[in-house]
Amino acid sequence: MARLRISLFLVLAATLLLAGTCSGATSLGRGASYLLARQQSDGGFAEPGASSSAGLTAWAVLGLAAVGRAPAQAQAVADYLERAPVPQATDLELRLLAEAALGRNTSQLADALERLRQPGGRIGPAFNSTYWGTIALRAAGRIPGNTTVRYILRVQHKNGGWSWSLHAAPDAGDTAAAIQALRAGGASARSTPIKRGVRFLRRCQNKDGGFGVAPGSISDAQSTAWAIQALLAARTEPGKAAFLYLKKLQRRDGSFRYNARYVTTPTWVTAQVLCALARKPFPF
Repeated sequence: MARLRISLFLVLAATLLLAGTCSGATSLGRGASYLLARQQSDGGFAEPGASSSAGLTAWAVLGLAAVGRAPAQAQAVADYLERAPVPQATDLELRLLAEAALGRNTSQLADALERLRQPGGRIGPAFNSTYWGTIALRAAGRIPGNTTVRYILRVQHKNGGWSWSLHAAPDAGDTAAAIQALRAGGASARSTPIKRGVRFLRRCQNKDGGFGVAPGSISDAQSTAWAIQALLAARTEPGKAAFLYLKKLQRRDGSFRYNARYVTTPTWVTAQVLCALARKPFPF
């Protein structure tokens, strides 16, 4: 009788474990299917009822790459990205990341990005273009450089967070990007600046498991996704609550809500959430 109870317990435990694994796989698969369905005839990706855009297309590529999927017409996507203008540094950086994920040669894009580096280490016009520039250069196989790493360290706020520009307040998204940039630049996950950044992110986490834009803000999918990626980059376990928060936001069509109240830009939100659920910090 005792052996029978043990056997039943083991069967039940295995069933629950399998169910949890399948649930996670299903969540990723449904999200990827939603993104794939958002590809347009011009090769780009679009929000429902809208036209393709280069930024959204790049994010869709990254979300799919995180879960090991590729667009049905990868060449058409690459051609679309190459035709699109890159008016800002962050547009160039995002395109580089996407083309690297597609397996394209990114040397010319990396050269163009290198030319945006200032003598003091800043890449482009703002703090956030420097974070993304560092991540993008690493994705292209380039060494971001010590001057850029030092620049990112210099602009960290006293509360441990990072902002997108000089006069902006620190937020979860930019703090997460800065942490991933520092790691891409070779900073140790155990370094004091990264630990301070992690503490700032933890202050953005709410009782529902999600993360808000800043401490005291309500949780949203994108801030939570960013925080998860940064914590993983910092070799800190995000915890089950953050992942459960994201999974609860998934809709029947596979897309993810922005937060518990609102559905907005589902293609963009879904792409970013998939990177987090797949446990893939940038660059990958």
